[in-house]
Amino acid sequence: MFKTLMLTTAALALGASAALAQDLSSMSWDDVVAQAKKEGELNWYVWYFQDDFRRVVEAFEDEYGIKVNIPAGGTAPGNADKLLAASGSETGDIDAFSWGYGDMATLDLARMFQPLTMLPEDEGRINTVNNIDGGDYVLAYWGNQTGIAYDPAKVDENALPQTPDDFAAFWQAHPGEFGFNYENGGSGPSYYSNMLRVLTDADFDDGEVTDARIAALQPGFDFFNEYADDYVITTSNADSIIRISDGELAMAPAWEDHLSSLQNSGEVRKDIKLYIPEMGMNGGGNGVAIPANAPHPAAAAVFIDWLTSPETQTMFNVTFGTAPMNTNADDSHALVPNSQRQYSVSAAAQPYRGALEEAFVDNVILER
Repeated sequence: MFKTLMLTTAALALGASAALAQDLSSMSWDDVVAQAKKEGELNWYVWYFQDDFRRVVEAFEDEYGIKVNIPAGGTAPGNADKLLAASGSETGDIDAFSWGYGDMATLDLARMFQPLTMLPEDEGRINTVNNIDGGDYVLAYWGNQTGIAYDPAKVDENALPQTPDDFAAFWQAHPGEFGFNYENGGSGPSYYSNMLRVLTDADFDDGEVTDARIAALQPGFDFFNEYADDYVITTSNADSIIRISDGELAMAPAWEDHLSSLQNSGEVRKDIKLYIPEMGMNGGGNGVAIPANAPHPAAAAVFIDWLTSPETQTMFNVTFGTAPMNTNADDSHALVPNSQRQYSVSAAAQPYRGALEEAFVDNVILER
């Protein structure tokens, strides 16, 4: 992850495409669509589910005759580096840029992106996730949530663990049947960090890192070490879910969208369920924006209009299990009921979050 200072410095180099952005914003939507069809293509830089998205956007391509190019092998940091590297150029390579909302907050949105005010009015669209406001520049298109996946054949659905003490009781009653990852995915870190938050009253809204703030987490580290023989460390998000599906584990943290995707592809059992414990686990979303120097800005605008529409967001809920990012969409296929979404919490602010995770590895994982 690059530093905010680097982001700000790179963003200051922008300006060459400001006139283009203003021209697009002043056009009627019919004229934007006409220009988009002339452009004929756009480059969507998204770092996950690339093969799945190539299939999904075929509906957009068929409707508008505009080709959506999704570069293979891109990563979130790599795509962001590319965005920044081209920020001083008159024309870049990226038309639609996707990133997590927390990461978007590190950018000077008004300098990096074109305003989306040219889109048709849709009061259902969402531009604020976890109190991060995308303003006129970023719209949410993907809602994600961590929770606890479980095998209903092994776990009493009427007595799901809700607090750290509940989880400790489950670990002791079912040794070796609860697992979580500390790397290769954020579901495990969401779990243990929120356990630490509750156990120590840590302030996740404060990103400052001090020796005293890290030392204050020690009671939480001691809690995990006390029960170290009763839970399992897995290698990744996917490993946790697969081990539940295979019957080795009864419970493990997971992403709602990831679990749904694995179930839809037949890679794990359909009967695995997910819930958000009352102590809270991280939720958020991904946003999409048009770089100020996008080569096909009109095509990108039409694509974002489609991507954030109620119809597409309903389709994402059915296909991927995401929480719809349009209030007019249907979320009835979600794994998590709406009544539990009140337990969704923001991840700890950076750089405190990174320091907390490093301290957990040093004080818990390396002590096993």
